[in-house]
Amino acid sequence: MGATAWLTLLLTHPLEFRTLLQFWLFHEQKRDITSMKEHATSGWDRQTMRRCWEFLDMTSRSFSAVIKEVEGDLARTICMFYLVLRGLDTIEDDMTISDDVKQPILRSFHKLTITPGWTYNDSGPNEKDRQLLVEYDKVIEEVNLLDPEYKSIILDITEKMENGMADFAHRAATAGATYIDKVEDYDLYCHYVAGLVGEGLSRLFSASKKEVSWLGTQLEISNSMGLLLQKTNIIRDYREDCDDKRYFWPKEIWGKKEYGFREMKDMYLPGAEERAQWVQSEMILDAMRHLTDALDYLRLLKNQSVFTFCAIPATMAIATLDLCFMNPAMFQRNVKIRKAEAASLIMRSVNPRDIAEIFRHHCRSIHAKAVPEDPNFLRISVACGKVEQWCEHNFPSFVRMPSTAGNPPTFDPEDARTSILKKSQEIDQTITQRKRVAQLQEKQGSNVQQGVPWELFAVVGAIFAILLISILGVVWIVVMFSDKF
Repeated sequence: MGATAWLTLLLTHPLEFRTLLQFWLFHEQKRDITSMKEHATSGWDRQTMRRCWEFLDMTSRSFSAVIKEVEGDLARTICMFYLVLRGLDTIEDDMTISDDVKQPILRSFHKLTITPGWTYNDSGPNEKDRQLLVEYDKVIEEVNLLDPEYKSIILDITEKMENGMADFAHRAATAGATYIDKVEDYDLYCHYVAGLVGEGLSRLFSASKKEVSWLGTQLEISNSMGLLLQKTNIIRDYREDCDDKRYFWPKEIWGKKEYGFREMKDMYLPGAEERAQWVQSEMILDAMRHLTDALDYLRLLKNQSVFTFCAIPATMAIATLDLCFMNPAMFQRNVKIRKAEAASLIMRSVNPRDIAEIFRHHCRSIHAKAVPEDPNFLRISVACGKVEQWCEHNFPSFVRMPSTAGNPPTFDPEDARTSILKKSQEIDQTITQRKRVAQLQEKQGSNVQQGVPWELFAVVGAIFAILLISILGVVWIVVMFSDKF
């Protein structure tokens, strides 16, 4: 941002100016992949890998910044994973490639990715990632340098994804299927293009030993994490996709009789605003069913750089859903959250509790904008309620976390749960004290049993004393009588 832009922001949005200034002053970059000490893990000293980092910047600057801050060689591995899938997606999206040419390339892309020297120069001139395929031999060279376990995971996910993409592309080309019909087909498409990415990343996290080994087997929540991000992008990019004649919203939703649309593009026409918002509401409702799975997934992550890498896109997604909900501008242009809000989300995406609070905040905002006239009003309320329930179950709101480390949490005295908790703690203390007393008594009883038998000694001593006195008495009598005789 230039000086003029900063000044304009200060005058028009002073709070946003403060947020961006805080981000610029205090948000520190976790690592610099260009520094010499990082060359061993980032590969910056190799010309081919340096070019791959440049491709990552060109394809997605926001995602690139998050990837570069992941610890160790995992950042380079994720970079290559992303570029391989981006190359595959570029082939699949290119409408200038005929189906008979596209099919063999798609279905063998995992093999081409490890074939030295392979490139593709026939992409359409308007494809924004065309250059990636023109220089794909550099990607191939770097993929072949990856750790064998990383490489195996990337190729396995690529093979699964390429076959799914090929199936959808072939159906669109041969059967004239302009639209995705069913919600289950929509889920399947999103699984192929994003859910598998979540699965692959979970397996890479486990292989790197930065996360637990069983994380890679958590396929359902890994898939949900990917679907949340993909569906958010599909909702937000409605107008751009319609202009490019790409229709990803399932007809089972927008084609309902009560909405009254014959074509998906009719939703941005004048006079259709209210009905279009009902469709938009149901699409956002469909995406919201993945929110609690995403929160569950984030709670499993232990490495801070991995957590941040996953948490920032998730918070951006829920903020984008909030922005799109009941927003008619979404049907006219591509809407995006403001830079200050994005900066705030980045700074706050540091732990599961803060992520839960961000999700709760945006779900409450969505619920506040919902109107009873919306056919999806009740289901939207339930979806928001599920997030509230998840947050309360995992991070109860009456527990106030300390502002400084080392201090114990406090409890809201106005909340009825505080008195219940205190009573429960008193009962636990009483039970603990009783157990302690019982243990001490048992220990003392054991000591008495295992100690010196003083009572036995006393009895034996008494008997011995009686015998001694008796003997002495007899001897005295004998001596007395013997003197007389």
